Amino acid sequence: MSNRSKFMLLIVVSTATFALVAKAPRACAAEKLKILIVDGQNNHNWKAMTPYMSRVLEETGRFEVDVATTPAKNAAEKDWEQFRPDFAQYDAVLSNYNGEPWPEQVQQDLVKYVRGGGGLVIIHAANNAFPQWREWNEMIGLGWRGKDYGDRIIFDKQGKQVRIAAGEGANLGHGSRHDFAIVVRDSEHPITRGLPREWMHAKDELYHGQRGPALNMQILATAYSDKSTGGTGEHEPMIWVIPYGKGRVFTTVMGHVSGDDIIALRCYGFHAVMNRGTEWAATGKVTLPVPENFPKPDKVNVDRKQK
Repeated sequence: MSNRSKFMLLIVVSTATFALVAKAPRACAAEKLKILIVDGQNNHNWKAMTPYMSRVLEETGRFEVDVATTPAKNAAEKDWEQFRPDFAQYDAVLSNYNGEPWPEQVQQDLVKYVRGGGGLVIIHAANNAFPQWREWNEMIGLGWRGKDYGDRIIFDKQGKQVRIAAGEGANLGHGSRHDFAIVVRDSEHPITRGLPREWMHAKDELYHGQRGPALNMQILATAYSDKSTGGTGEHEPMIWVIPYGKGRVFTTVMGHVSGDDIIALRCYGFHAVMNRGTEWAATGKVTLPVPENFPKPDKVNVDRKQK
């Protein structure tokens, strides 16, 4: 081979190699996860919640968010006939809904979706919804239900998980809104790995006395429900996960909104828990890091910039 031929071959090989290298970052970059938020009815201001949660999710660079809004309360049947979200197009479904039952077909579609490997994310009052929907109650584990509905889970003073039978113990409720400490009970789970063992969550309702089948629950974090604020004097579940078929369900009962006051959502701890829980529900893994602005054991830290 002549020197000129060798030189031309070297140029071709070098160009091809450069092209492969140039494309590598795009090929290796994680694709955005598609998330569907369902809202439209809630005893909280979902019109304030959904845009803010969407923004927080998308600002991670990990998610692309769509919204499916149900018909309003007491809407005509023909309006509900148009509500047919295509869950299969998404990596996870986030429920910001607490209202009238969805059409039977939509319920069946969601169950099929999660059983088949989809992710489901439950935020605050979304666990209040659908008390008569058996599969929903199995997926969420614990919900806003009367004390006779099912079992209750608490942690005792020694940090041991305790199951309380239906009809026994405290009824459902919450005390006054206040800052409270979140205590991580499982630091090995991908969602809570790397979080401080204890951190302060900004002004929120602290749910207590939640009931349900409570099957296959892995409780990741709790909070002490102080009697001085109207609580039970017991450690109540705040964050948990449940496998359902091939899918994953993530719940946090943090995230109360009072009118336009979304201070609990602005907590950087809530941001991290929602973002990491959504990624886990979608993929079974968490790549999102614990943010530097995460709250401290003795101090809340909230987003005061975003509207």
